[in-house]
Amino acid sequence: MKKGLYFINCLAWLFAISLLTAGNVFSVELIFKDAQYSFQTLRTLGYAVSGGADVNEVLKTAYSIKEGDDESWYREWLKTAEQREKAGDGFLARGKTISAKQEFFKASNYYRTSEFFLHTNPEDPRIVSVWKKSRDSFLKGAKLADHPIIPITIPFGGTTLPGYLCLVDASGAKRPLLIIQTGFDGTKEELYFETAYFAVKRGYNVLLFEGPGQGEVIRIQKLPFRPNWETVVTPVVDYIVTLKEFDEEKLALMGISFGGYLAPRAAAFEKRIKACIANGGVYDFHMTAHLTQDLEKYIDTQKGAEEIDKEIYARMKTNPSFRWIMANGMFTFHAKSPSEWLKMTRPYTMKDVVAKITCPILIVDSEGDKDMPGQALKLYNALVSHRKDFMLFTKEEGAEEHCQMGALLISNARILDWLDDIMMRGNSR
Repeated sequence: MKKGLYFINCLAWLFAISLLTAGNVFSVELIFKDAQYSFQTLRTLGYAVSGGADVNEVLKTAYSIKEGDDESWYREWLKTAEQREKAGDGFLARGKTISAKQEFFKASNYYRTSEFFLHTNPEDPRIVSVWKKSRDSFLKGAKLADHPIIPITIPFGGTTLPGYLCLVDASGAKRPLLIIQTGFDGTKEELYFETAYFAVKRGYNVLLFEGPGQGEVIRIQKLPFRPNWETVVTPVVDYIVTLKEFDEEKLALMGISFGGYLAPRAAAFEKRIKACIANGGVYDFHMTAHLTQDLEKYIDTQKGAEEIDKEIYARMKTNPSFRWIMANGMFTFHAKSPSEWLKMTRPYTMKDVVAKITCPILIVDSEGDKDMPGQALKLYNALVSHRKDFMLFTKEEGAEEHCQMGALLISNARILDWLDDIMMRGNSR
């Protein structure tokens, strides 16, 4: 058997299901048989508990989609998003601001979902146009929210990073501040429904931001992911210390999904961070490929790379989950080929920096999460911080999926309870 075929037969499905993304092997087929389609439906539906969806709208839309057809996925979610935005505009014109806010927030989530599978062609203009609709709908809703949600720009080298400052109120009071960042494929708008909504209710001011490889930064500024994430978070912290609402002894950082590598990496160097949460924890991004030494050498040769790329592209045509993982990897890393992207993941490891983490840190794992099995525990075991905790979400709780999708109430309850113990009681040191 040729080495390229051997590589694909051994690893193609592994990459399709086990890289650090928001889509994993979903334990229940929710409308779709394809794992990614099923999981993304759950992801969108889950935000119903925080104002980002309505149950029957999601089900109606999903049942209208042709299995495995990315264009069908795009069209049906776009249709639903446009309907909700139009409804929001109508409510707003009649002065019904609460109803308008609800519709705009849902529209933002549905637009995000519509764009999800478009990255096979990184030049597709819909990637930017639909992303803008998601952002703009969120901004419409944010203006009508019952607490301040303020768009911000954070100085970053010769450019800026986009974000939102979500405040408990407009009093200017100093409060614990939680930075929340997404991972491989999320947006800052989504983070509001996923965690910020709950954190603000507990008395936290929250800063949401996107860095290279994420959201607006990859789509508009064309900046890809980078492994030395401390170079991203430190400018964010520099911005935060200028805020009157900031308590310098109570600053926490949470990374979600691929952010489970990015946030701990930043915390290893940025000592102004007093607590860190990795949901779920990531020790070594590249390790999830399980390449043997021979395959590592083979992929570095021109012949090996070409053969591997040929087989990967062929499989992408027939497998939606595999197509998405490879396409989004190339899109967010600016890789010219699948083999180049796989090689570009090598520097994303905590091996040489994990011992530098000194703040209290929570490593989160999910029992049914197949994205990176064992990675969270590996990161936890490597930590030497004086306060490290491991939190497992289980099938018994119904919270076993990647990042506890579909179980946001119990997820935020347990995670934010941990943070309360650190931040609200002054135990950050």
